[in-house]
Amino acid sequence: MLTTLGLQAAAETVYRGMLSRPDLGVVALAAELGLAEDAVRDALDELSEMCLVRPSAESAGRMRAVSPDIGMEILMARQQADLAAQQQRLEASRAAAAQLISEYAELRPATAEPGVEQLVGLDRIRDRLVTFTREARREVLAFSPNSHLPQEAIDAARPLNAEVLGRGVRMRTIYLDSVRNSRLSIDHANWLASLGGQVRTAATLPTRMIIFDGTAAVIPVSSDDTAAGAVVLTGQGTLSALCALFETEWAGALPLSDVPVAGPSGLTAQQSMAVKLLARGLTDEAIAKRLDVSPRTARRIATDLMERLGARSRFEAGVLAVQKDWLPGRSR
Repeated sequence: MLTTLGLQAAAETVYRGMLSRPDLGVVALAAELGLAEDAVRDALDELSEMCLVRPSAESAGRMRAVSPDIGMEILMARQQADLAAQQQRLEASRAAAAQLISEYAELRPATAEPGVEQLVGLDRIRDRLVTFTREARREVLAFSPNSHLPQEAIDAARPLNAEVLGRGVRMRTIYLDSVRNSRLSIDHANWLASLGGQVRTAATLPTRMIIFDGTAAVIPVSSDDTAAGAVVLTGQGTLSALCALFETEWAGALPLSDVPVAGPSGLTAQQSMAVKLLARGLTDEAIAKRLDVSPRTARRIATDLMERLGARSRFEAGVLAVQKDWLPGRSR
């Protein structure tokens, strides 16, 4: 996963192992991970070069992994420097960063970490969101990866949204392009816009997330079960990276009032993302999950794209997509 952030696979394995078992030395860590000691030492050299490990202040001669809060800031900073030339790689990096933060929160639920607050259960999550929303003074930023907003969720959110926008707080929300197929969701988005909220859509989103005044972010620990638990992140480095992530997605998203149109390649944003997922070998079910559409819709999109490419297999579709310059950032 973190290979998209510049780490070798072995280095990622060692970094995760050090986070979960900070008490282990090189020999014990190698045994725990099933790696050769030399491979672990090489990985430590790589992690040290990337500032993801540091000498322990308590145990002489032992290295300790820096927290994901700091580590993700370091890795995201490297990615931001190469943004113009490596847009496709950054897209995967953003998702990896958000997922690692969530995984680390699940890994150590009983440990109090600076800048990380654990929220367990839907009631506690909703109570915390209500508090943050009522205390917001400048801006609320949100990723909402839903193709359909339940009426219950809309009814619960409207009073708070109206209150926030009524106070002059800026509110920007990015939904998935697939939300345009839901009349109920579109009506809610238009209602937000009528009160001054700004709404855009994107083909995919890395995670569900809400940022309040650039000082606190709420992210679910599991994208598959957002009610199970969440983390509140307040670390300055993490918030800077997440705000940058939002601004990057916002710049590429389409205003709700605009009709999705084909780009220079002749593809809409959703079709362009589907091509990338096809080229990675994802199944129709996996593509449907990423686009938040039904498997039947994903199958139709994939079939249409393969027909346009004249491809007989997904592998061939990937090759032809590169030749047609449908996958920017890939070498020919």
